[in-house]
Amino acid sequence: MDALTLIRDTFAPLAGKRILDIGCGPGTLAKRLTEDGASVTGVDPGEAALGKAREAVPAARFEAASAEALPFPDAHFDGAVMFNALHHVPDPAAALREAARIVVPGGTLVVVEPLAEGSFFDALRPIEDETAVRAAAQEAIAVALSGGAFLCRQDVTLARRESFADLDGFLARVSAVDPAREATIRARRPIVEAAFRGAAEREADGRYSLVQPLRIHVLQPA
Repeated sequence: MDALTLIRDTFAPLAGKRILDIGCGPGTLAKRLTEDGASVTGVDPGEAALGKAREAVPAARFEAASAEALPFPDAHFDGAVMFNALHHVPDPAAALREAARIVVPGGTLVVVEPLAEGSFFDALRPIEDETAVRAAAQEAIAVALSGGAFLCRQDVTLARRESFADLDGFLARVSAVDPAREATIRARRPIVEAAFRGAAEREADGRYSLVQPLRIHVLQPA
């Protein structure tokens, strides 16, 4: 099973479901869920990403907003997803509270987060070391659960494997997430290249593969 399959299964049947994609980026997840019949709204603080999302998924709605201050009334969505987004939020605890607020009673929040381990993480570290922010995201989830804000319906860790033709393919991938990384890549290219070649597994066809463990929490606001 991969993360997308788990999300689809969690919200099935998707037809007509009102889903909020928090930290939607360029609309990759929104596109998949819309294709499955969901009514998707995406929020992201980045206008450039939102422009790409609107172009890629005209059937969805996209708004500029931070995860800590969602511009929607209480109980407005059947469910919400934070896909690789919580660790980018300055206040992950506030983001979780907002996500709980905007889903209906009995609704679901799916949080997919990369862990601070794996070969993909090792290759990324010279560009941006996310050790602290990834740990903070997991801590916020743990505190929310221990405090009774959510019930945990599922907690699973999956390994996401990505394949790249070369170093430039990997760099394009990580720069798409945050264009600010491009300056660091230019300044530290030899170090970045060494980390990539040390972490990546060479495949039979000559491509390079990296593995990123993803921890997925399926949460129900209490």
